[in-house]
Amino acid sequence: MCGPAVTVRTYPGDWAKPVEAIDECRAGDVLVIDAADSTPAIWGELATHSAIVKGLAGLVVWGAIRDTPEIARLKFPAFSSLVSANAGEPKGFGEINVPITIAGQVVHPGDWIVGDDDGVMVLPKAQAVELANRAMDVLEKENRLRGEIEAGKTLSEVAYLQKWEKNR
Repeated sequence: MCGPAVTVRTYPGDWAKPVEAIDECRAGDVLVIDAADSTPAIWGELATHSAIVKGLAGLVVWGAIRDTPEIARLKFPAFSSLVSANAGEPKGFGEINVPITIAGQVVHPGDWIVGDDDGVMVLPKAQAVELANRAMDVLEKENRLRGEIEAGKTLSEVAYLQKWEKNR
């Protein structure tokens, strides 16, 4: 997944603001929710269906989600710090599109969120273009190295390895 963040701060188990935030999102946005790294779950299958209809690119929750087999079946990118079978209650506390902190990382509305099987990264909005260009440079280099490896060389032969020898 990749897209600009719409942020939510909610309270443990309170799924009202996360669901309301879906309405604030545009197609391609990533919903990023600070739910205090706690249970019960603030997201499940029905919220996922709503997010898919709205065109969201994915979800990051610093807290619990549920219905994970259904979310996986729907092929919706959802990352969370916890999974819980217990659903919370829609109490309505929280804020939408405010700076939040997830696992020690500050996320501002509009920052770019990139997630894949290896994890999730936050690209500050002001640096997103520069970082995307650097990523393309890395991809170009890796493609060149891959071609050399496929031509019969080893990675240690084609990579620029720093070398040192232990003095005896």
